[in-house]
Amino acid sequence: RVKMNAEEILMCAVKLGKNSCLYFDELECDALCKEKTLHRVLRNVNSQLLVVRPDLNVAAFEDVTDQEMQSGNGMHFSIHYYKTTTPLAGMPVAFSVQVEDKSYYMCCERERGEMTVRFKEGEVPKEIPGESNIIFFKRTFTSCSSKAFKFEYSMERGLFLAFEEEGYLRKLTLKKLSKDEVDETMKISL
Repeated sequence: RVKMNAEEILMCAVKLGKNSCLYFDELECDALCKEKTLHRVLRNVNSQLLVVRPDLNVAAFEDVTDQEMQSGNGMHFSIHYYKTTTPLAGMPVAFSVQVEDKSYYMCCERERGEMTVRFKEGEVPKEIPGESNIIFFKRTFTSCSSKAFKFEYSMERGLFLAFEEEGYLRKLTLKKLSKDEVDETMKISL
């Protein structure tokens, strides 16, 4: 005997036919569909803003003046929320940002054996038919911290957006985390 709950099997009955046969509509494959977009700045635990500089191929948390923030170049993110046909561990989101007159989306790529965060020119898709290197699962940072979040890379469990000190920079990176561990470098406020 196997116990199941509603999260394990998702079925939508269409109608009850002759001879008490139950008919189902065409079943959807796993897919993500853009639901809404919010516009925010992303802050780390030190209240620094995430700034994307595609010309230098870097994204880092920086101290920003009010005047720099108003120009908003590379600082004002669009957070694209996706709905999905399968239950997931967190809200699926993708990030994009405007730098001058171009749009860039955040993605993850394997580089020299390690996963790295990159910003590539282009738009996030409205629909994603399966897995994607642009999707992160948004979760509350801790149960008592409802305004701060952590973002887990959808294609590799336990790998989260974080920052690491590199010289004078607090560079955006991916960091491995065990289940119950709390790491302040992963805390991002919207």
